[in-house]
Amino acid sequence: MNAGLLLHDLPKAARQPVLRQSSALCFRIKRGRPKILLVTTRKSRRWIIPKGWLIPGLSPQETALQEAWEEAGVSGRINGARLGQFLHLKHHSNRPPSLCLVDVFPVHVSAVSPDYPEKTERRRKWFSPKKAALKIDSDELAELLRDFKPYSH
Repeated sequence: MNAGLLLHDLPKAARQPVLRQSSALCFRIKRGRPKILLVTTRKSRRWIIPKGWLIPGLSPQETALQEAWEEAGVSGRINGARLGQFLHLKHHSNRPPSLCLVDVFPVHVSAVSPDYPEKTERRRKWFSPKKAALKIDSDELAELLRDFKPYSH
């Protein structure tokens, strides 16, 4: 896998610790084909998968499920082990950016709610894996989406 972000490209972030996040690759099977759920970021409105800081007292998998609920209004189960990781540069308004290593967990969605905590702050939409990969800025995450095989988990 090619690294989308290299430390020498990130001089300010490189001097800071690498922080951990957990994410949910939310999917369902529609007419025999996988669909992946993307959500928009709050500020820039870019398409991403639900992700966030590790929650004290929860495992990385449980954190991914919690983020899927808060950001996308979906619930389901982790469908296998960690699918992969990607690097993400988290920008802050009042300090240098943080380099984050994000664990990606496949979540087989069993329910989609019309009401959820971040409903007014984000859009959500289902895409084929290939179309989802085209919407994502991260090359590493796009590769995970393109190669996603839900039946192997």
